[in-house]
Amino acid sequence: MANNNNNIGPRRLVVGAHYGIGDWLIQRLTGLVLAIYTVILLVSFFGAHNFSYEGWAGLFSHQWFKLFTAATLLGIFYHVWVGVRDIFMDYIKNIGVRLVLMIFSIIWLVSCAVWSVQILWSV
Repeated sequence: MANNNNNIGPRRLVVGAHYGIGDWLIQRLTGLVLAIYTVILLVSFFGAHNFSYEGWAGLFSHQWFKLFTAATLLGIFYHVWVGVRDIFMDYIKNIGVRLVLMIFSIIWLVSCAVWSVQILWSV
């Protein structure tokens, strides 16, 4: 006689356990990148003697700073996506509304990422 209380087969209880550790780790890593970038930006800003557009553009004229800024911006956008997605999954119960909000969020974040890289490389 088969035991109907098992979690094997087509009636298995599917839960989202263990997939959250990757998102948790990404949130911490992107937060660390943001903190490091903030410190470098503040030290560069307060250590500067030229508080004009030329001084600001000079800060972003270094290739390493552009790349670090681009990586930080991409980290921000991914950090935001993970947070917003979790909020939507936790609090928006209607699947259709949640899907629409997620699609609009993805479009908005990708647009912001493209725009920010375009601005960054125009300096």
